[in-house]
Amino acid sequence: MSTSTTRSSIPIARPFVGREEEEAVLEVLRSGWLSQGQRVAEFERRFAEYVGAKHAVAVSSCTTALHLALIAAGVSSGDEVLCPSLSFIATANSIRYVGATPVFVDIDETTYNMNPNRLEEAITPRTRAILAVHQIGLPAALSEILELAHRRNLVVVEDAACAIGSEYRGQRIGAPHSSLACFSFHPRKILTTGEGGMVTTADEKVAERIRHLRQHAMTTSDLTRHASQTVLIESYDEVGFNYRMTDMQAAIGIVQLGRVDGFLARRRFLAERYSRELAKLGWLIPPQEPAGCRHNFQSYMLRLSDDSPVTRDQLMQGLLNRGISSRRGIMAMHRELPYQDKKWNDHLPRTNAVADGSIILPLFHQMTEEEQDYVIDSIRAIAISQTDSSAC
Repeated sequence: MSTSTTRSSIPIARPFVGREEEEAVLEVLRSGWLSQGQRVAEFERRFAEYVGAKHAVAVSSCTTALHLALIAAGVSSGDEVLCPSLSFIATANSIRYVGATPVFVDIDETTYNMNPNRLEEAITPRTRAILAVHQIGLPAALSEILELAHRRNLVVVEDAACAIGSEYRGQRIGAPHSSLACFSFHPRKILTTGEGGMVTTADEKVAERIRHLRQHAMTTSDLTRHASQTVLIESYDEVGFNYRMTDMQAAIGIVQLGRVDGFLARRRFLAERYSRELAKLGWLIPPQEPAGCRHNFQSYMLRLSDDSPVTRDQLMQGLLNRGISSRRGIMAMHRELPYQDKKWNDHLPRTNAVADGSIILPLFHQMTEEEQDYVIDSIRAIAISQTDSSAC
């Protein structure tokens, strides 16, 4: 690999939006119907078919999807929900939105997902649900989690924000592994609608309730009233929310859904290339893919070993100096002010270790091998430079 190539900027991610997405949005703009309507309904049908779910409900973000899923699961004030701390803060925030308390469970430091062997000890009489996160696209240990949940009469909700196209034991995430799964369409995700989210479920009544809750709990949608040949007067039977997706967003999502398999193939190719080359350095630990799991590599995160010649932050700064964006590994929510408690420092040693020693490298569909070579060569050069500096 040559180190002569330079780049003014290699981003951590870059959403792919082409002419088809542009034309799809223009079609919606010209239709005169911009808010939640027929395009949203079509996106829901196609998404459910893609992941193998019976029902899909589009909403404004994965955070709102998680909020509504927890309501539909019966989680409320005074309850506790088990979840990993190693996740984006929206995971815990959604639990707080329903008045419940997040109880953090340590992770498996190989998969970065919640360790199912640590769940039982975290259960109390107040425990109502488990919020299982498929972190950066690698499926959590669903069989073990679901077995425990069934035995202890707990609900399982999947935070599948990063997991479009990921597979667990031959089925895509979002299929009927658990009662509810929630997806994100943020620009850093593989499929994007700008902002947006989706809830999938096998339960028709749950899906219908979420459809009501996302639009102020009105009993009849705008689209149904508009198409009706008779006057329809809606009612509002509970407190709902304005969590709707627009037809403009859905139009983008429909096109993007047709691109997902190509996105996944390219990401898996680039991730395998990263792992093969970076493992040769001896001080970086590539991501692992347990048997029965298929990673979508929504992000490429790896860890620095204890004998690394550079710290994580030195490596990040060195990459930035070369025009390469990176990010710290997944955040540890228990370190953020709303969730700080001294007890978590002793309970979450592996979470702390991974949060402190991991880094996310650039990975996106349009990334060229030349760009990736530049990232890899830069990492090698930064380590050599730091080693030489320490020797002086």
